[in-house]
Amino acid sequence: MAQRHLDPTDPMAGPAPTGDALAGYLRAQATEFLRALRLHRETGSLANGAEASVDAARALRRSARRISASLHTFQPLLDTDWCEGMRPELAWVSGTLAMEHACTARLERLLSALHRLSGSTALPAQPAGPAADAAAGTHADLAAGSRAAGAAPVPQRAAPRSAEPRTHPTSTTERGNLTVGAAKAGALLDRQLTLARTRAHSTALQALGSSRFHAIADKVAVLASEVPLTTTAAANDLRPLATAAEERLKDAVTALPLVTAGHPYNAAALVHGLSPDTVPHPQDAPWHQVRLLLRLHRYAREAVRGEPDGTSVVDLRLLSAGQALNRHRDASEAAAAAAQAARTPRIAPATAYALGVLHADQRHEVEAARFAFQQAWQKEAEAVSTR
Repeated sequence: MAQRHLDPTDPMAGPAPTGDALAGYLRAQATEFLRALRLHRETGSLANGAEASVDAARALRRSARRISASLHTFQPLLDTDWCEGMRPELAWVSGTLAMEHACTARLERLLSALHRLSGSTALPAQPAGPAADAAAGTHADLAAGSRAAGAAPVPQRAAPRSAEPRTHPTSTTERGNLTVGAAKAGALLDRQLTLARTRAHSTALQALGSSRFHAIADKVAVLASEVPLTTTAAANDLRPLATAAEERLKDAVTALPLVTAGHPYNAAALVHGLSPDTVPHPQDAPWHQVRLLLRLHRYAREAVRGEPDGTSVVDLRLLSAGQALNRHRDASEAAAAAAQAARTPRIAPATAYALGVLHADQRHEVEAARFAFQQAWQKEAEAVSTR
């Protein structure tokens, strides 16, 4: 007989978790939010607190996502008006704090891909000088924004006359390892994404000092001690609502072309690659939706269990599937950034060619991530059938 894997959402898993368990989970996440916010403010006053500030911002996003997801999944057990007011605010906090990190990670991904495709292992030299320092920003400034009532935008340098910034390789070896087209493509991406990162930094700086954010922090502080449950929540089982979240995920996965994704390098991710449309890639949206539903499913399991992801086989498989979908999103957004850079007027043919190769490479990364998700999900489905 196959071994049975206990699932916290399974009625056979033990005593029924009720609204009291949900209240405890929400209080714990609210406490984490406040702890991360305090750490973020404290590290802003330190000379070398940038890394700790990044960790604090990540913890803020993590707790905000979990609170928002729980309000979505278990809304029937909570005050409806309060949930509807809190969810979009928490999503705003998480999204705003994630933008700067996303721009940084996207630039690193694209520059690494350029060097991999060029047969080079060294990354291009970053621009130096006051303008680059202003563009990069500092996390200490970001932390300081959480104490300020407002902040002025970071000044931007004027765009150069040419659409392609000049590059200054540090050595003859670097010039030989990276072609002219790839070097100029890298410099163009660096300029565009650094500008986007600077704007995201300024936006986060202003957000953390705004009255809107302070109002959210005040509500989270209240949540840490008082959860607005309904009068019947204490007698209601959380597992049916968690199971409903799992069913929504399964339905969305069923609609995906997993048969195609089960074959690596099927070129489906390159379809519409030459489309003049600048909107996000049309076939990526269902995969992004599955990523969000998978996150809701994981957080619902946490709330039922009363603790973060464990080390069970189910948890590890769900985590693996989620990581594949995260790579899918990152590669999709990187491909869109390469395509956007290729639309820059007056760039040289060699630069446009390098950006086109880079776009195709990232769309293949999209395909590889879909294949990885299909493999992880298949293992999870097989495990469920043996329970």
